[in-house]
Amino acid sequence: MAAADFGAVTILFVLIACHLAASAGVNSGFSANLIHRDSPNSPFSSKSFNKAFGRRRSMRPVFYPNSAQVRRDKGQYLMKLSIGNPPFDVYGIADTGSDLVWTQCVPCHGCYKQLNAKFDPDKSSTYSDLPCDAQECHAIGTGTCSPQHTCNYTYGYGGAELTQGVLAKETITITSTSGEATSLKDIVFGCGHNNTGTFNENEMGIVGLGGGALSLVSQLGPLVGGHKFSFCLMPFHTDPSIESKISFGEASLVSGEGVVSTPLVSKEDKTPYFVTVEGISVGDKLVPFSSSGNVSKGNMFMDTGTPPTLIPQDFYDRLVAEVKSQIPMTPVENYSSSGFQLCYKSKTNLKGPILTVHFQGGAGVRLLPKQTFIPPREEVFCFAMQNVTSDGGVYGNFAQSDFFISYDLESSVVFFKPTDCTKE
Repeated sequence: MAAADFGAVTILFVLIACHLAASAGVNSGFSANLIHRDSPNSPFSSKSFNKAFGRRRSMRPVFYPNSAQVRRDKGQYLMKLSIGNPPFDVYGIADTGSDLVWTQCVPCHGCYKQLNAKFDPDKSSTYSDLPCDAQECHAIGTGTCSPQHTCNYTYGYGGAELTQGVLAKETITITSTSGEATSLKDIVFGCGHNNTGTFNENEMGIVGLGGGALSLVSQLGPLVGGHKFSFCLMPFHTDPSIESKISFGEASLVSGEGVVSTPLVSKEDKTPYFVTVEGISVGDKLVPFSSSGNVSKGNMFMDTGTPPTLIPQDFYDRLVAEVKSQIPMTPVENYSSSGFQLCYKSKTNLKGPILTVHFQGGAGVRLLPKQTFIPPREEVFCFAMQNVTSDGGVYGNFAQSDFFISYDLESSVVFFKPTDCTKE
């Protein structure tokens, strides 16, 4: 989840569960469906969320062998987890830019408005507070000891979002498409009792999918054959009934024709998935990331929780100038309030240039206009990249759509395979 705030638009991922092996390390992995919030299968389908593009998303998890499905909703994705005994359904934002899995809990002293009931730990027979001396208490760097000797936490997201509460262990239950339920015991999560920010009423928390020790990816790794996962996100404005996919474990790695890869760059902060972008070509015209030609390793990170791609001001100015020069139309003025600064009027999909993102190692990822121009309003298409004042940037989910993107965290590589996600 990046630092810039884009509003609250939500997509519901329903991970439709798979069968997990009883013994850890044996299963080759599982897949889940990510269901769009406006899908008939979504509990929020009757609600309208035509707000500004938010930086968070949602997924609803489910497991079955080798692949998962995900559905898109105006730039956001939700994930469903059932926690506790009896199982309590939680719809949290799926976020590769953070680690902590948390939900709003009662009593909630300073919580944002939530449509569904909040999780009540007193009603679960499998809930247990994490003690102060537990190793996991300090895994996110903010664990402190309460007077009751439980592990309190504070976790922020770079903007107005903040969650505070108690770290705990719980059973997470995932139900397969055939109706079978699989329970995963002793998953560490945050029971949030004071949560603030620009969350909307359907977002019951966040499912952290980053590289840190407490992320769902890291906690599932020993159970699914390795720290590997992949997803295929629907493009903006895809029919919400069509599901995207997310997979965990050995079977999640992509292969075949068209696959390119780039190294993940290790930094002190283990949560973000850092990559190195050397430049972006607009048609045949290369726009280098840096005017000086010197590119810092790990200058961007991959984030499913941020819809637009965010790039430094100098790079953005040069890139936009080249994009404008290759579109024989006059831009629409006064759209900066939506966060987008380059927009065009068009009754059909904008016929803009193809952009190619050049990653370290020679990987070239070609982005079509449907991935680089999105319609925030009817008959208006805006360039889905924005400027930031920092030296680095964020590779957002608009640019990640219609690719099978696979992370091999053991080999520190991320793979891209151009894919029609509506057919996968």
